[in-house]
Order: sequence, then structure tokens, then C-alpha cells
Amino acid sequence: MAIRFWLGVAQREQVLRGVHMGMAQVSVAARDTLAGMGEADGIVYYSPKTAFEGESLREFTAIGRIADAAVWPPGDPGNEFRPWRRRTDYDSDAVATSIRPLLSVLELTRGDPNWGYQLRRGLLEISRHDFDMIRQQMRRPSADDL
Repeated sequence: MAIRFWLGVAQREQVLRGVHMGMAQVSVAARDTLAGMGEADGIVYYSPKTAFEGESLREFTAIGRIADAAVWPPGDPGNEFRPWRRRTDYDSDAVATSIRPLLSVLELTRGDPNWGYQLRRGLLEISRHDFDMIRQQMRRPSADDL
């Protein structure tokens, strides 16, 4: 099966919680899409805000690969945020980066002034080109790059 690439949309606070737990997290509405991901599929998170009531951010905040096929159901019923989860291996060397320098380059955004509308789904498939461009932008410069 071919590797596919995904863009998750969540506040930075939720993304960092998922990274800490080694999980990709999505809302109940995106469960079927999460379940349809293949092992080794790429996932990158875009965070429009720092937190639900937080400041505007507009950054890619985490990138990694789906680690296995199991989908975990929502946990703590007392918690308002009850996402579906998949184990994910995140790139620990990646750094958050603004979407602004990529707006004219990504197939997702190029030439579309309303590109943000499609992000309301919370999880959508993106092209390999876009995933690679985002990954390159999130790469820490090495000593050789300086």
C-alpha cells in the first residue's frame, strides 16, 4: 500500500500533549479518516492558535509517521476533549514554523485566498510535495548549513 500524507489541525496545546504521549489525536468526527491511515503514513500538524482561547499562531507544530494500525477510542469521559488516537513517531528534531513562507509554494494554499476553509475538517490528506516542503521548513539547520 502506498504511503499517504495527512494534515491535522489542532491548537498547539493539544498537539504538544499528543507529541508528549506519542499519539496523533483527532476529534470524534475524524475517526474514520484516522482509522484509514496506513502504518508509516506521514502526518503534520498545523496550529491556528496556541490554545482554544489562545493567541493566533498559524504554525506547523509537529511532524511524524503513524507507527501502527491500532486506533484508540476516546479516553477519560470526564474530559471535554476526547480524541481518537493512533501511536505516532514524531520527529524530535523538528521545529515549529510559520505557514506564511509556504503559502505560495504549497499545493494546499497556492492561489487560494480561502485555503483555511478546508482546514475546518480537522484532518485532511495532502500531497507528498506539501509534506516534503513542510518537513524541509521544519528542519533544524545543521552546523553545515550555517
